[in-house]
Amino acid sequence: MRRWLLGLALASVGTAAMAADDVQIAPAPVQAPTATPAPVRPAEVVQPGDLTMARVFGSPELSGPQPRALKLSPDGALLTFLRPRADEKERLDLWARDTATGAERMLVDSKQVGSGAELTEAEKMQRERARIGGSKGIVAYDWAPDGKSILVPLDGDLYLAGLDGVAKRLTNTPGGELNPVVSPKGGFVSFVRDQNLFVQPLGTGGAGGDARALTKGGGGTVHFGEAEFVAQEEMDRRTGYWWSPDERFVAVERFDEAPVRTFTRASIGATGTKVYEQRYPAAGTPNVLVELYVMKADGSGQMKVELGTNPDIYLARVDWTPDGSQLLVQRQSRDQKLMEMLRVDPATGKSTVLFTEKSGAKSWLNLSDAYRVLKDGSLIWRSERSGYGHLYRFAAGRWTQLTKGNWVVTDLVGVDQAKGRLFFLGNKDDVLEQQLYAVDIAKPNAITKLTESGWWNSATMDDAGTRFIVSRSNPKQPTQVYLAGTDGKRLGWINENAVIEGHPYYPYLASHQETKFGTLKAKNGMTLYYEMITPPLQQGKKYPVFFEHYGGPGTGQQVTRGWQGGLPQYLVDRGWIYFKIDNRGSYNRGKAFEDQIFHAMGTVEVEDQLSGADYLKSLPFVEPTKIATYGWSYGGYMSLKMLEKTPGVYAAAVSGAPVTDWQLYDTHYTERYLGDPRVDPVSYASSAAVEDANRIVDPLLLIHGMADDNVFLDNSTKVAARMQATATPFEMMFYPGYTHRVSGPGISEHVWGTILNFLDRTVKDKPVQ
Repeated sequence: MRRWLLGLALASVGTAAMAADDVQIAPAPVQAPTATPAPVRPAEVVQPGDLTMARVFGSPELSGPQPRALKLSPDGALLTFLRPRADEKERLDLWARDTATGAERMLVDSKQVGSGAELTEAEKMQRERARIGGSKGIVAYDWAPDGKSILVPLDGDLYLAGLDGVAKRLTNTPGGELNPVVSPKGGFVSFVRDQNLFVQPLGTGGAGGDARALTKGGGGTVHFGEAEFVAQEEMDRRTGYWWSPDERFVAVERFDEAPVRTFTRASIGATGTKVYEQRYPAAGTPNVLVELYVMKADGSGQMKVELGTNPDIYLARVDWTPDGSQLLVQRQSRDQKLMEMLRVDPATGKSTVLFTEKSGAKSWLNLSDAYRVLKDGSLIWRSERSGYGHLYRFAAGRWTQLTKGNWVVTDLVGVDQAKGRLFFLGNKDDVLEQQLYAVDIAKPNAITKLTESGWWNSATMDDAGTRFIVSRSNPKQPTQVYLAGTDGKRLGWINENAVIEGHPYYPYLASHQETKFGTLKAKNGMTLYYEMITPPLQQGKKYPVFFEHYGGPGTGQQVTRGWQGGLPQYLVDRGWIYFKIDNRGSYNRGKAFEDQIFHAMGTVEVEDQLSGADYLKSLPFVEPTKIATYGWSYGGYMSLKMLEKTPGVYAAAVSGAPVTDWQLYDTHYTERYLGDPRVDPVSYASSAAVEDANRIVDPLLLIHGMADDNVFLDNSTKVAARMQATATPFEMMFYPGYTHRVSGPGISEHVWGTILNFLDRTVKDKPVQ
């Protein structure tokens, strides 16, 4: 559930890509879009300058060229990135830009180098967990530390690309390789194959010898070097092994799925059905058994790490200290109310508790990557102990708070260790904006803002703490990217992405409508933020509303001053008002706001969405009988609960890939908010959306991918069966072969054609009574 937000994303801000010091380079020429499949809807009648559905989902990307995965070479001479093809925006190639001259070139062409082989089921599932299931070609890469080559996974095998673009194939196996990286000093390429960890010496020019297995017990239910399902899906941990900085050791996770319940999942496709016996840790059932080992680079000297006497824990994070002398392990309790930082001696595996974090009684601990081990042995750490996420320094057993206030540090971007200066993202000045800030360790809470107001920013930084790559957008400007110094001043555009003639969005600027923001009060007095886009309002006319929601905890906020993408503007062009609100329980507002949802899913979110609907109905330009609501994943669950608990409020609802019974969803996400169903069955019963489905009296469209391995199709079929058994009318559209992401060329148009056909018929075009 983490970060699915909208499975059919209404907006895609995206990351960005390219670079030039003190030079501005025009983006690559935009190729004409390829022909798209015939739309499911009749030919659209549009005004000049209005968007069409075919254009919203066509190539090139409407928001402009948005290269991904920016990385500076170790010497800073090149900036590499993944760029989607103009005629096939789902396929990515590897490009490089000279940071001195701005000259660009394609380093690896995914079509010429790749074999086109089908990915293994394990890699497909990993991509689903990483939210890149629809991407093709090169989806990741890793620079060698000497800056002379780049490791490129492609079509299930590994290639080593030189700076001349020549790619040498390193592996050629049917099983595929997972989690490949170049070791910290460049001596090895490591990866997981057949559930064991392998290393392959690189040597000169990549000719270092054959791969050898460091572990030999993988197979069946046992995995080495991988992250288990919930680690990938809910904990933002993608790997199961970690090199020490000096390459002397590697820490390796071993997990055994034997205790995990097996679900029979049918992946129903267009030409047949595959049946998978998938081990899925549903709430209240056993998790995998996790162990951690430290071994030498040749696999010898394996030492088991002491993780405690209770095996029912989560291995949340693993890190080495900069000198490689200690391993730091974050051990999280099953109920996620306790996190212990373990300090581990790699020579013996013995561990001691360095410090602990504890949640409140009706709360939980959020995991974070906003921490950094410094060379002096101290630790920069993000904690929510004050009620808001802030930075602290832990040194010699003592804590020093570095930031404070009723606002949130969202990420730690980088550290200039020589100057003792931290750089972080947060919402100190405006809860709807994410800005880049700096603070000195020696001067706590003396904070300097480095980016401009009016934007939603994200940033990365080189390891030395000398330069930023800043991505920013606002409701009028798709994502831009620039290179900045430590003072925040722009050194040069990486991707200005100006919406001028030639930009894909330029023809639609004249019809682009302003995004307006405002606040409402929840029933308990807490402030709720909303955003709204309206068509040009005509005196006396009332408009229907497309009320989009997500509503779930543990994800990024929805209402921001960021680029919304083309789809909301398309809906507005078609005469809808677009509206959404961040309810209690959502992220980036502090623990008191978020904790409102503790053991109360399906309550406060429904109340706050109702507050939004009541506000809309008070506006003179809104037709109060024509408010349609839409959500995907947790938002799909919300659609059902909103119809069940507030009948007659919404004219119709679309529920996409909903969780309908939380006992069907995974342990780490669900138990964080609802507890263990074996201990608190009442919370699960009240939060479910199945039993009360017969109370739905408003039009409902239910959508689900028929191969969903995250929110199983069972969730929707249970609701469908309940409504059918009680003669409760509804409509549904299920998609063969699609997982939790039901989108892509052609299919996106079908999905949104189906949604808008339904909403036009039941809401927009329905006569007012």
